[in-house]
Amino acid sequence: MKKFGTAIILAGGKSSRMGFDKQLLKINERSLMDRMIQKLSREFEEIIIVTNKPELYIGLSHKITKDILKDMGALGGIHAGLSHSSSSLAFVAACDMPNINMEYVRYLKDRLNDNNSLGCVTKFGDWIEPFCSFYSVELIKNIGKYLESGRRSVHGLIKDVNISYIEEKDARKFSPNWDMFLNLNTREDLNKFLLNAGGWSN
Repeated sequence: MKKFGTAIILAGGKSSRMGFDKQLLKINERSLMDRMIQKLSREFEEIIIVTNKPELYIGLSHKITKDILKDMGALGGIHAGLSHSSSSLAFVAACDMPNINMEYVRYLKDRLNDNNSLGCVTKFGDWIEPFCSFYSVELIKNIGKYLESGRRSVHGLIKDVNISYIEEKDARKFSPNWDMFLNLNTREDLNKFLLNAGGWSN
């Protein structure tokens, strides 16, 4: 099994705060999801999209899947994506992240090459950033049991397993303003991003 061939995009959220389905987000008249797929395809051979609307992706050559454990939030999406991964470690992002930093992705890979941990996530103070992270397929059973017990926190799941952590100060060398972890959760977030994006074309 290849170590780093897979990227998972979570697109199954309810988008209640945005007011419309974030899978349909467009920036400069182009789908944000299309941009993400194109960017991640330069680094990963396999793209897995976890979505509650697979009909939106008919005709794509990528793997499309629904949650296996329904209504379990982001961790349920990670579980579904890992369950279809052909790589031992998969990169996970959300469909509303416009600023994925591929240099940082490669940095995470390098860190994982130096150890045998079951993933790599970034710290934000005492908390973590659950996305723009790597998770191992060896976590599938752990996640399933954790979700079935009624818990959904990614932070709660990984605190008891062998995970590598990137300290905030090290991550900020790649993204001083932390925008590589930006999620467009609301219309206000989107409008602010568009206002500041300028000639954004990544």
